[in-house]
Amino acid sequence: MAENELLATARAWLDAEPDDDIRTELNQLITSAEAGDDVELADRFAGRLQFGTAGLRAAVAAGPMRMNRLVVRQAAAGLGQWLLDSVPEASDRGVVIARDARRKSDVFAVDTARVLAAMGIRAMLHPGLTPTPVLAWSITGLNAAAGVVVTASHNPPADNGYKVFLDTGSQIVNPIDNEIAACIERFDPLTVELAPEDHPLIRWLDTSWDDAYLADIPAVRLCPEVPGVPIAYTAMHGVGGDMIAAAFTAAGFDVPLVVAEQQEPDGTFPTVSFPNPEEPGAMDLLLAVAELNDVAIALANDPDADRLGAAIPDTRAGSSGEHTWRKLSGDEIGWLFADHILHHTEGDDRLVVTTLVSSSLLARMAEAHGVHSAETFTGFKWIGKIATERAALGQRLVFGYEQALGYLVAGRPLDKDGISAAVLMAEIAAVAVADGVTIQDRLDAIAAQYGRYETAELSVRMPPTEGAAWVRRIEAEPPTTVGGMVVESVSSYPEANLVRLVLEGGTRLQIRPSGTEPKVKLYGEAVDLDPAELDRLLHALAE
Repeated sequence: MAENELLATARAWLDAEPDDDIRTELNQLITSAEAGDDVELADRFAGRLQFGTAGLRAAVAAGPMRMNRLVVRQAAAGLGQWLLDSVPEASDRGVVIARDARRKSDVFAVDTARVLAAMGIRAMLHPGLTPTPVLAWSITGLNAAAGVVVTASHNPPADNGYKVFLDTGSQIVNPIDNEIAACIERFDPLTVELAPEDHPLIRWLDTSWDDAYLADIPAVRLCPEVPGVPIAYTAMHGVGGDMIAAAFTAAGFDVPLVVAEQQEPDGTFPTVSFPNPEEPGAMDLLLAVAELNDVAIALANDPDADRLGAAIPDTRAGSSGEHTWRKLSGDEIGWLFADHILHHTEGDDRLVVTTLVSSSLLARMAEAHGVHSAETFTGFKWIGKIATERAALGQRLVFGYEQALGYLVAGRPLDKDGISAAVLMAEIAAVAVADGVTIQDRLDAIAAQYGRYETAELSVRMPPTEGAAWVRRIEAEPPTTVGGMVVESVSSYPEANLVRLVLEGGTRLQIRPSGTEPKVKLYGEAVDLDPAELDRLLHALAE
């Protein structure tokens, strides 16, 4: 974009920008560009923030490449147009809208409602800070045409985002994301029509939907006769804290012992720089609380409460001291859920689903229990899609998970739910105590039955285009050996941008570019292999 065109475009955006803080920022960038330094302004106007299967997600800042009210209004208009074009009775069924505590989540949610109302579509707003699972659950309860939650989930504090859900309570999948993106392109973000906030098509819900969600929580428990045990918990400055307390009470458990510094919602995340339970250090305050108290397990939600992290006392051979705690991997948590659910449910119509990059052990467990299993693309939205398709065949989803701490342990909604998962994990801990064993003992028993599955991950930071090209090169010319081990088979999954290599002895290595971050992810899995050797093979593939 030429300098004069860039400045003209930026000034037009400035004229339309409704927020003083974003206007001040953009005005400073324009002033810098006028003085000859236009690098940052050019970056902000280098294109448009792309809408995909994760919706929108970026830092809150000025310009079409960031998250701000103009970008959100354009996205809402595109969503509204897609609904009018594609979903029967969308205007009357309406859209349910919720938000988290991040910067500008409140105005993003209200602007979405105002845009939809101006298009003749009913908009129903949850009244306060709302966990994503409650939003997803209320979509089906209200028979809405779609749902929107304003959240950046576990992204860094500067970010915000915009997730869209289908009427099944699951997130959008391809090709719907592309269809919505095409509709978004039809609108000028500077001229999207807004209805007044008191428009009759805009309705504020009451808290009865929280109550309805909680009313279903007792059904999550499979061994309700087992008394609870002490649990440590962190909301990680997100919106899950109050709902977790209410859910535990509804399930017949005592309220968990919480990390006080992280219990209240705070979009600045003052005690954690990357509020994702997977990230190193993110659960440190939780582990400190666990070490100081006699709890059976430590649990963490991410900020919008759709993921669940967990840590347990490290009782493995060679561990140092009774107060040492270790974080469970996403697959270990998945194995514990699968073991518990498959042992305490019945029916040959049962279905379990996981993703390509999660452990293959779930399929082994399903086979041993005589139930259906499926493997699908990366992202929980695909698990929801498989569940919907298999329901038509008479199969009933009893468990779905992805290794990135996403779990569905109840039949509804068709999206990951860190609140109901926390309740069932508390029951797993309680049953272990009642049986006189530890959670590590449970994992050891699973390993004794199926083999000790080892998993590992490695991320290599690089721009998205370079990451995609790297994966394509491996797909086009796969290596014959990795780390001195022969590659026995190569499988490509273009829909998932993923390549799978199986080495001699069955070791599985996979590679794919991240869908939300500038990095390539590598995944390894092997049975009864030294974890250090698996890690070595991942690094060898990355070289």
